[in-house]
Amino acid sequence: MLTIMRLLAVLFLADVAFAQTWVAQTSGTTASLRGVSAVNASVVWASGAGGTWLRTLDGGANWHAATVPGAEDLDFRGVKAIDEKTAWLMSSGSGDKSRVYKTTDAGTTWKLLFTNPDPTGFFDAVAFRDALHGVIAGDPVSAEPTIFTTSDGGINWTRRRTVPALPNEGAFAASNSCLALTGKHDIWFATGGVGAGRILHSPNDGASWTVAPTPIRNDVASAGIFSLAFSDTRHGVAVGGNYSKDSESAQNMAVTSDGGRTWSTASGAAPQGFRSAVLWIPARKSWIATGTSGSDISSDGKTWRNFDSGSFNALSTWGGSVWAVGAKGRLATIKFSH
Repeated sequence: MLTIMRLLAVLFLADVAFAQTWVAQTSGTTASLRGVSAVNASVVWASGAGGTWLRTLDGGANWHAATVPGAEDLDFRGVKAIDEKTAWLMSSGSGDKSRVYKTTDAGTTWKLLFTNPDPTGFFDAVAFRDALHGVIAGDPVSAEPTIFTTSDGGINWTRRRTVPALPNEGAFAASNSCLALTGKHDIWFATGGVGAGRILHSPNDGASWTVAPTPIRNDVASAGIFSLAFSDTRHGVAVGGNYSKDSESAQNMAVTSDGGRTWSTASGAAPQGFRSAVLWIPARKSWIATGTSGSDISSDGKTWRNFDSGSFNALSTWGGSVWAVGAKGRLATIKFSH
């Protein structure tokens, strides 16, 4: 029976890998893109360098690209949208270059909601559960990884105490997915850097935290966890590696089957190279990971198969569709058949 199950898993991966590939879309910008947020099958937002934001209302057939006035020198590495008119943008940069903006009129106007109060701080990711409840994650300040939460749509933010930071610990603003929200109150935040590569977890909106080590490489400043995602309350996948050597596959993934208490190396074939984003696709019941050296897919999070060698930074999904964004305005989609 075990042999049959393994064969079926291999056949599934082969079917997905060879039947699907990224289909390029015209973004209308040459900015480096690191944020993407799908609202439904038609509405998707994206964000990037030079104060850039993008939106499509027809599933990617046409994209509108623009910049936030006064934010032309900011790098919007995170975007979260809840409908065709409402979205938040998060910029990453030292001190006050890390900010959060919001639009409620489809980008006609943007309001600056929050500026990093820490001169040495750096925002890495932003996420919202709904129109009111959101989280910002950032590099350590005052010897702790940074977490801010809001319960009023981003008008006010509260700093949360976390855990002591390791000497060289940081995080990566590569795909807006080193931060994950699950359930009603769980916050997950992944780190990197020499000696780090840990996952912080709060079950109560940041009131208390635990931390778990992972086997993902942490031997240089450019290595660690870049992204994590969960398929349910027990099963999750974290990806990363060393972005300065993006073709290396060693220690670039970890999995959990006990709700994040422990993380281990997967038993099957790992993604082929550094990966900056991982995503669970509920409609397909499969995982997808991407990075600067290609994309991989998996039915169980343990055995992965490469299906594309292109370079992407971030992922988002809705229904059977997945969108990916990358450097120089690169944008593509896959629409999985059921």
